[in-house]
Amino acid sequence: MRILVPVTATLAYAVSFIALLIWPPLTLLIFLVTWPFDHNHVVTGRFYRILPAIWSRSFPFWRIRIEGKWPPRRRAYVIAPNHQSFLDIFVLCNIHHEWKWVAKKQLFKIPLFGWGLSLTGAISLDRGDLASAVKVMEKSRHYIEQGISVLIFPEGTRSEDGKLLPFKPGAFKLAIETGAPVLPIAITGTAHGMPKGGPWVRPTQITVRILEPVSVTGLTGRDVRRLRESVRSRIAHALGQEHSAAELPKRTPSLTRMGSTKDAV
Repeated sequence: MRILVPVTATLAYAVSFIALLIWPPLTLLIFLVTWPFDHNHVVTGRFYRILPAIWSRSFPFWRIRIEGKWPPRRRAYVIAPNHQSFLDIFVLCNIHHEWKWVAKKQLFKIPLFGWGLSLTGAISLDRGDLASAVKVMEKSRHYIEQGISVLIFPEGTRSEDGKLLPFKPGAFKLAIETGAPVLPIAITGTAHGMPKGGPWVRPTQITVRILEPVSVTGLTGRDVRRLRESVRSRIAHALGQEHSAAELPKRTPSLTRMGSTKDAV
């Protein structure tokens, strides 16, 4: 087994590299063909996400399991996953639904991968730049108004040790302003599979759990903090990290889930 793991990993890296050489040019071709009738790059986005999905499946010692179901109602969501590793991007692409990523601008500068990402209509964020943050919110609102979900990692960065970090308010402000429900996703195992700080991989069991969406009906700007804390608490519970929510106020009013008899707080 000790010999097999590095050999298999080498083969997986080779497959990933070959896919990386092929996919961005094909994505560009699809972009050019579909541009006249697909200004939101839905076709291009779905095609390009096959590349990270291939990467996530190319290493056989990554065992990926998707739990829960995408909400049956066809509408836009603000998707809010926890963030343990760069590997999160790969495994999330195994969920076959359209959304637009909000990603730091450095990712768009990665040769081939970043160029392909730009063709999908993903949203670039320059951390610490107020003007960039305003543009991100504008583009995100545009997509949601077009019925396209937007994915934002509310922690803002990868966790060093897999423990849930405090959530930033942007995703929840966007949800309340647009009326789009928040769709929490809990990811485990990726911190071990590809630790922060390098591209090297290790065997791991990965679980992506789609939680029930949280309605924002009746909420206002004053409820951003409560919404943020409620979603974080639900993800922490799904991760088995209830203790990580101890920093939050003890009395956090519960928010309703989609499909319940009440939509308001």
